[in-house]
Amino acid sequence: MQFQQQYEEIKQIAEDIYYHPELGYKEKRTKQTIMDYLKTVNPAIKMDEFSLTGFKTTLGEEKKDLHIGFIAELDAVYAPTHMYADKNSGAAHNCGHYTQVGIALALYTYLVKTEAYKNLDYTLSFVFVPAEEYLDLDYRDELIAQDKISHYGGKPEAMKLGVFDDMDAALCVHAIGGEFDKRTVNVNSDLAGFLYKKYAFRGKATHAGFDPFSGTNAYNMSTLFNVATGLMRQQFKDSEMVRVNPIVMASDMSTNVIPNQITVGTDLRTKNVAYLKEVAERLDDAAKGSAISLRGEVDVKTQMGYLPFVQDRYLSSFVQEAFKRSEGIDVLLDDDPISAAGDIGDLSYMMPCIQIGYSGFTGTIHGDDFIDVDPAFIYEIFPRFLAVVLDELSGNIDRSKLYKRTYQDYMELIHSIVD
Repeated sequence: MQFQQQYEEIKQIAEDIYYHPELGYKEKRTKQTIMDYLKTVNPAIKMDEFSLTGFKTTLGEEKKDLHIGFIAELDAVYAPTHMYADKNSGAAHNCGHYTQVGIALALYTYLVKTEAYKNLDYTLSFVFVPAEEYLDLDYRDELIAQDKISHYGGKPEAMKLGVFDDMDAALCVHAIGGEFDKRTVNVNSDLAGFLYKKYAFRGKATHAGFDPFSGTNAYNMSTLFNVATGLMRQQFKDSEMVRVNPIVMASDMSTNVIPNQITVGTDLRTKNVAYLKEVAERLDDAAKGSAISLRGEVDVKTQMGYLPFVQDRYLSSFVQEAFKRSEGIDVLLDDDPISAAGDIGDLSYMMPCIQIGYSGFTGTIHGDDFIDVDPAFIYEIFPRFLAVVLDELSGNIDRSKLYKRTYQDYMELIHSIVD
């Protein structure tokens, strides 16, 4: 009954965020909208702010033995051609994060209004995290230079700031890409990790008509690198779901000058860290070989993206049990890995994490036509299902099956990949 009563207001808040998208570390309006609503639900609420636009709030603080986080992401994607993109920033909510916020608010409201959180044997924190999408990097470079952040992703930044230090596990939700005939949720949809590689090829500029003979063509080096990358794909393991997408990022080319510099960038995605490092070495060798063969040079830069996300199968088992107890959801998909990535992978290195997917959308995720079409499922039925998941967790978690690493452990791993 409570989920029905609050449905319309929750839907309106989520839609307001959808129509006012903001990019990562800029979600000021979004943050204020959420905080204003939470204060109406719980006037005594305490909110701890972090990393410019993030914040968390906790229920059941007196329960110290076990602490679980429920995460919602605040930011939009850069998609200026989306039908509801912000005309100034190009931001658009075509990844579904606005629905995550609505779902989190629906769940929080239910727990507070019914006092159901008091029946849980663990502390529960709602964490609203900025900057999940890996974009707008020039702006984030400025923030890093100003010592306002240290990480491009919001969850690694929160990890550095100690937001998750006292938590034992985390749960988040995410829209499922694609359209479904029946109301659907998924579990164990592992995500790829990725690096960002930049190859700056350098040659020698000469007149393309008068004296091409003494020039060294950087564009040709990049072309050879693209050919090598294409031929290399045959050697990538299918099981690792490798993705490489080289693009020209910068050049000084004109038709009457032999180009002497061009920068090619690509993300590199795989399902595990060891293979990520192996393929990165292969790409570096291809770039170096392409430069050497045409008597040029190349500078290689590697930027860490996000770690692979292997969902915790133990925690997912509680979701599977909750599905058996729930009504209104027709299908549970299990073990469906994809090559998308998210900074939940970084957090999952520190502690067990799961991400429950939900249907209810039309259009292509990250596409120009993405929008929800089943709000009743997203803001009423699915949060009710999550309440059952939280109930399943209560009193049943075996602490010996959980793990914990530190932020320092995480940084050691990152340095082993990019240094």
